Amino acid sequence: MKRLVLALLLIPCPASAQEEAKIRLRVAGAQIPVVRDVAANVAAIGRAIDYAAAEKADIVVTPEGSLSGYTHEFDQAAVARGLAEVLRRARDAKVALALGTCFQEEDGRPYNELRFYDKEGTFLGVHAKILLTSRLADPGRKGEADWFSTKPLRTVTLNGLTVGGLICNDLWANPEWTAKDDPHLSLQLSKLGAKVIFHSVNAGAGEGEELTLIRAYHESNLRLRARIGRQWIVVANAADPKGARAGHVTSGVVDPKGKWSVQAEPMGERFFAATIEIEK
Repeated sequence: MKRLVLALLLIPCPASAQEEAKIRLRVAGAQIPVVRDVAANVAAIGRAIDYAAAEKADIVVTPEGSLSGYTHEFDQAAVARGLAEVLRRARDAKVALALGTCFQEEDGRPYNELRFYDKEGTFLGVHAKILLTSRLADPGRKGEADWFSTKPLRTVTLNGLTVGGLICNDLWANPEWTAKDDPHLSLQLSKLGAKVIFHSVNAGAGEGEELTLIRAYHESNLRLRARIGRQWIVVANAADPKGARAGHVTSGVVDPKGKWSVQAEPMGERFFAATIEIEK
């Protein structure tokens, strides 16, 4: 009898059972220009939603400040109107959102946020940028840390999966722009159970040696942190509005081994999509 039991245990699981042990998430990302004109930003996000719908994506992530503009001097009334239009378009397309925007909450404070909505437009939660930047080489100059408030790190549940959000410097803690110790937020999200991180970025653009240096730092950090946290990271960087320079980080999807699954061209408006699989 013991031999019979052992033999049964060694029979491979049917393919259907193996499939059921995984969660599939079709993700899309938008490398779009981010400007101070909210109407122009709404139009760009609309193009991203259309692309995501055509790719049958479950969710699309947009760059940092993609709705409001990357500024603390945003027009909250215009942002609220723009948000309503973006949510309407996403609901119609049945696409969830990881939406980068600056936003004034009910407490009256401004935040640099990544806002999560499901495909029905239901608000799931928000990540407020934690590693707010200030230029260490110019300590008298004001920066994000002077303008924005923040909130504790948290996760949200999307399609039955625990996911997290980070905004730009939250992930790589650029030593030229970070006054506090690196809290390793991606690893913290891993410990909170997040299998996927949506990374909303506005890292700027450049050329020559400056571009090579900054991109090397950003991308090696990104890949190593995905590997140590065993997480998928979906990155959407802002495109240079003039389309003349390449971004300081590549948009795309990094797998839990730290390898690029999908990469977008680094210059101009680009969209990308990938299907990722996570063990239950």
